[in-house]
Amino acid sequence: MELVLNSSINEHLVDENEIINKPSSSFIEANTEIVSLDHLEKDCIIPVFSKDNESTISHFQFVDKCQQIIQKLLPGVLQKTPDIRVSHVVKGRIPSAIGKPAKDLEEHEKTIYYERCAFIIDLPSTKQIVNGNELTLSIGGVRAYNQENLYSKKSMEKFKVFIGFKNKVCTNLCISTDGFSNEIRISSIYELEDKMIELFSNYKRDNHLRMMERMIEHKLSETQFAHLIGKFRMFTHLDKHTQKSIFPISLNDSQINNIVKDYYQCPNFSRSPDGSISFWNLYNLFTEANKSSYIDNNLERNVNAYELINDLGKSIQNNIPNWFLHY
Repeated sequence: MELVLNSSINEHLVDENEIINKPSSSFIEANTEIVSLDHLEKDCIIPVFSKDNESTISHFQFVDKCQQIIQKLLPGVLQKTPDIRVSHVVKGRIPSAIGKPAKDLEEHEKTIYYERCAFIIDLPSTKQIVNGNELTLSIGGVRAYNQENLYSKKSMEKFKVFIGFKNKVCTNLCISTDGFSNEIRISSIYELEDKMIELFSNYKRDNHLRMMERMIEHKLSETQFAHLIGKFRMFTHLDKHTQKSIFPISLNDSQINNIVKDYYQCPNFSRSPDGSISFWNLYNLFTEANKSSYIDNNLERNVNAYELINDLGKSIQNNIPNWFLHY
């Protein structure tokens, strides 16, 4: 490991009790803590590939490079301070603290890095109103060292990057298929710029907005919603061959439970008085439930929710049989 001495980690951690009430804070909630970019730069050691001791690209480099690229591509557009969430802390100590009881360690004797990191940068001047909700254009990414083989020689490193919107009402991310790449592989941080420019160029922002606006056109009755939830629970128990013939879902059982709870209780996206629920509200129940996903699969599940809602909408609009729907 490359060692960066840590004088005081705590002063760079963000007080979650102060931030949790801010609408822009909780784009992801599962097993994470909020940290500052300064903390990632000054207090975290950098993992290496153990076979050749070559350095990995750090979380700080990733976030900082993304800020630079936004400034280059969108000059003059205000970008907010990155909202950074980390999880799965890896702790260590400096050589002089060998054998010292953990409770007696001084702050400067501790080392730390995080296996997983997710961040989002909001561009508050690029707002849109969709179905009565204010959405803000946002850019972000995920880095998860658990998806790298750090016991080998240095190889191409994997990153996930997205461009999409964040719903101000609930801080849910709205990410379309063409606004997300989960297979960016680079050998240096400088290659990230080309990959991000390619992603941003292929992102069809207007089409994404239209697709979300159209979600209000379709709805499920209470009976249809109950049928959908039942099918969700059945899906994971189907044989693999049958699953491949059905549109995949990636939400887990506890998230499905949260969808049902919010169908009744969510102050913003619950059912109508007659028990029906619009696809826009249903979509936001999906993305809200997804915030409990771990960092390393959160974005994929978010995109899966968008694709699933659109698939259900196409089936209703074109009267095409759908395994999840009750007609």
